[in-house]
Amino acid sequence: MAQSVAHEMEQLLREAFSPTRLEIINDSAKHRGHTGDDGTGESHFTIVIEAPAFVEKSRLERQRMVNGALGDIPGDRVHALAIKATAPSHPG
Repeated sequence: MAQSVAHEMEQLLREAFSPTRLEIINDSAKHRGHTGDDGTGESHFTIVIEAPAFVEKSRLERQRMVNGALGDIPGDRVHALAIKATAPSHPG
């Protein structure tokens, strides 16, 4: 059985960034019947990721890093991807 797109994205992001927080939220049900819904139930996602690799990176740089780590998944296999990428906060 083929692994889900969400599971594949999780593996790629864990390998690339060793995140301190990672959530992959499947938003596809909210978009059923809309443009980009391919019927697989894996067309729209939100990624929430926190990783040391994002320290001193701009929002655009962080998003590019995440998209780069995911290879052909965004655009090819996922229609819409919201990325919330942050660096860990260091209080004090």
